[in-house]
Amino acid sequence: MRISSAPAVAASSEETGPDGVRRPGGEVHAWLPGQNQTLCGLPLSRAGLRRFPHARFDYSPTDVLTAADAVGHVCPRCLAATGRSRDRRQRQSWVRTSPRP
Repeated sequence: MRISSAPAVAASSEETGPDGVRRPGGEVHAWLPGQNQTLCGLPLSRAGLRRFPHARFDYSPTDVLTAADAVGHVCPRCLAATGRSRDRRQRQSWVRTSPRP
């Protein structure tokens, strides 16, 4: 199997949408297809996580999860590993505006 650079989703539970497609639910982690662990280092089989190679991991720390959502928790370590822990505006290089004399 080819290892992809775009992270997919591994979740603790699943639900079936109205179109009949499996969707992640419960606790959600980032996972690279072709590997046996999540980006935060959790082994998939021992943790009982289900793989969703068709679902991209496109969560951000500003997402608000409600009781109506199937996803209950997004792993903060996986968010940090994907580089989405900061706002895109803060990713610019740091520049000193007032250097010391």
